[in-house]
Amino acid sequence: MTPFPASLRIGGLEVRPATALAPMAGLTDSVFRRFIRRLGGCGLVVSELISSEGLVRARGSRRPARTFEYLAFQPEEHPLGAQLFGADPDVMAEAALICQELGFDLVDVNFGCPVPKVIRSRGGSALLRDLPLAERILRRMRAAVSIPLTMKYRSGWSERELVAVEMAQLAEDCGLDAVALHPRTREQGFAGRADWTRIAEVKAAVAIPVIGNGDVTTPEDALRMVAETACDAVMIGRAAATNPWIFRQISECLAGGSCRRPADSDRHQLIRGYYDMLVETAHPETIGRMKQFAGYFTHGVRDGARLRSQIFQARHPGQILDLVDDFFRRQPEAGPS
Repeated sequence: MTPFPASLRIGGLEVRPATALAPMAGLTDSVFRRFIRRLGGCGLVVSELISSEGLVRARGSRRPARTFEYLAFQPEEHPLGAQLFGADPDVMAEAALICQELGFDLVDVNFGCPVPKVIRSRGGSALLRDLPLAERILRRMRAAVSIPLTMKYRSGWSERELVAVEMAQLAEDCGLDAVALHPRTREQGFAGRADWTRIAEVKAAVAIPVIGNGDVTTPEDALRMVAETACDAVMIGRAAATNPWIFRQISECLAGGSCRRPADSDRHQLIRGYYDMLVETAHPETIGRMKQFAGYFTHGVRDGARLRSQIFQARHPGQILDLVDDFFRRQPEAGPS
């Protein structure tokens, strides 16, 4: 059985502990990344998915562009990666260089996004059907930047078009420093099961680090993924939205064999902490993010549907903060049900 690694080396970058927050559109902005950092236990955080075309256009424009908002970060987020998508090798290379100049620790290439808008632009998982173009992109990006270059990808377009090992070998040949595999196909989306055996196959096929991703919903899942696949690190996405403590829980499991289950009072502090950060940083979508994360953070809280309903009807941040405090003040102390 493979023990959980203490750290991960990606090129010249050390990631400790060997865990990562997956890039997620609409979720992993600077506020959420810093929030995860403060809870502890996460070794690497990655930006939301960023359009290389939009980034290059934005740099040449005199008008502020929202694309650069996705690239905003604070010093406490390091080590930090920027994830790019696109289909033009020259544009991807230029965008990678911009990220390096801005101070990111690594650049990650998205070969996994299944969203139709990204697919139509030939980016994301569409490139799993065009490996020659994928290779040109990786070689141009590798030549453009000196910081570590990685990629996150799916195992193929469909069960009939699996390229997990082939893509990993291509990445290694192009000089990438690590790969992260989500072992579902594009056709699966997020349905069905992530086939971890494909992570093990990739790990056996390449010498560069392999990061496992998919269906890690508990700290025990993370330990089991490493044991079953021998992957070098574990990347967690959707589960981190409903249980932001999961990275800290993994560290607790490794240190003492068990991890603490959050009580309702912990949920209260969690929600208030994140909401306070949104308000303090004057997030451009404060109200929207408060309502969005109410659904995530009240997952498993007794009578949480009532609080969510009240928050969804609220019109300003102060009202939402009062609703949260009042809800938990009236809540009898107990663990999640």
